[in-house]
Amino acid sequence: MKLQEMIGLAVFDVENGKEVGKIHDFILDNWSITGLEIEGKALFSSHVKTVAWEDIAAYGEDAVMIRSLEVVQKTDPDDIPLTYLLGRRKLKEMQVLTEDGILLGRISDVYFEQEQGNTILGLEISDGFVSDLIEGRKWLPCTTEMVIGENAVMVPPMSEQRLEKAINSVNG
Repeated sequence: MKLQEMIGLAVFDVENGKEVGKIHDFILDNWSITGLEIEGKALFSSHVKTVAWEDIAAYGEDAVMIRSLEVVQKTDPDDIPLTYLLGRRKLKEMQVLTEDGILLGRISDVYFEQEQGNTILGLEISDGFVSDLIEGRKWLPCTTEMVIGENAVMVPPMSEQRLEKAINSVNG
């Protein structure tokens, strides 16, 4: 499953079936998803509504179910160190560089396996629109040697040999 496909999904409270909001972003910590940011109705609030990953009862292609309304927290955006899509420090569009200085592209999506919980399995990497059309996007499996830096994801030398054609790429 890809994080981009989950953005905009409705979030429901299991106890009473109430829609709490829609997924706005994901909160990350290294190579795991630690929570959701929910799009709320408060326009001028300085806080964002978040739900910790362990408070998610279930999720699927159509909705995310949380245990109760009580698990929704108000969080200061400055307290969220890493997000997927919109935060101060976001993974999407971050450059992926090998330690020997080769730019593999920019992160266009993040893969995780539903059965394996919140662990990020790999990165979908774009090398630009034209390259995506001709060759398709690439997929790089995550390893413990990969580091999310301030401005780039650093990967081991020879990582370009581990790139695979993305499953749902532009080409196929």
